[in-house]
Amino acid sequence: MKQSLTEFKGSVNALVSYACFPEQSKGRLVAESESTTRNCFQRDRDRIIHSTAFRRLEYKTQVFVNHEGDHYRTRLTHTLEVSQIARTLARCLGLNEDLAEAVALAHDLGHPPFGHAGEYALSELMEPYGGFDHNAQSLSVVARLERRYPNFDGLNLTWETIEGVVKHNGPLIDAGGDKKLPREIVDYNSKNDLRLDTFASAEAQVAALADDIAYNNHDIDDGLRADLFNMEDMFELPLVGEIFQDVIKKHSDIDKARQRHEAVRDLIGHMVNDCLTQTQQQLKEAAPSTVEDIRALDHQVVSFSAEMHAIDRGLKDFLFENMYRHSRVNKMTDQARLVVRDLFELLLAQPEMLPAEWHQQVDGKTEEQTAHVVADYIAGMTDRFANEEHMKLTNK
Repeated sequence: MKQSLTEFKGSVNALVSYACFPEQSKGRLVAESESTTRNCFQRDRDRIIHSTAFRRLEYKTQVFVNHEGDHYRTRLTHTLEVSQIARTLARCLGLNEDLAEAVALAHDLGHPPFGHAGEYALSELMEPYGGFDHNAQSLSVVARLERRYPNFDGLNLTWETIEGVVKHNGPLIDAGGDKKLPREIVDYNSKNDLRLDTFASAEAQVAALADDIAYNNHDIDDGLRADLFNMEDMFELPLVGEIFQDVIKKHSDIDKARQRHEAVRDLIGHMVNDCLTQTQQQLKEAAPSTVEDIRALDHQVVSFSAEMHAIDRGLKDFLFENMYRHSRVNKMTDQARLVVRDLFELLLAQPEMLPAEWHQQVDGKTEEQTAHVVADYIAGMTDRFANEEHMKLTNK
């Protein structure tokens, strides 16, 4: 399973022919003059980092709510870790590192407060009104909800970055085109065709796999730090258990915190190397010449091997049973659902309680339109602000 990373090292500037080149970008929905100091994907990255939604990620839950401890992952630290892994993968594969980074930085902008608990609650509450999806909400943020520039709403990102935000997990419709899509994606696609029946660029696929690598490994770290499970509990897991046992054996003289960090670091390295090896093999077989060849494939070209995919699946199952369903996490989850539900129901029934700039958007609107405005408002909240608003509006 081990490979030496040295074989993957390459020049940052040596892009392969099927990478996304900034000078070949399909452009922005609203035409703008080009920057004299940054290419279009670097400009996208900078706009994302400077956005209000990005700053709010600091106080949005990954698994543990913010007040549980200063050292647990938040959506912001998770996003930064994803972007670091995405840059490494893109650089080693000769892909466009700037685009991979931009997609990685934007991929979680639409997550509501309280992590998956908040998303599940909003999804249930919005079911009668078309549902709620965090990927579609990320599109809402970058295409509509950010209001910083004089000539357009949103961030006016390039087509390639928007494609990555929407399609990084694969096509959204099959060749028949009959899959029901979130309203926000349908509306945006009518103005700027994202080719929803194709895969995204290899850079976007890199960002998606980097998310998977970061998510699992850093949940191991946080779960161990929180004493939800211990290292010995993972000994039976393929590869994961081997790595932890090996680290404990080699470094029996150091404390458990350092053993934990070393094991997680080693596991990330194994997953990154596996992805690089498998992806290079698949690229060799597919022999793409352009990014359009990548989009035309009937499968993701950036992936784990079958063996690593099974290991990853086993790790997810372990975390589901031992972390996400743990009584401490469930207690946080139940409270989060209650806060989101109370806020939604109250604001939908009494939209005049929305801040003035949000209330203006629902004046004369239908219940369904009002529900979408309320969902946008709640999804943008941090954990801390949601709790404060809940206490203020409900006296609970």
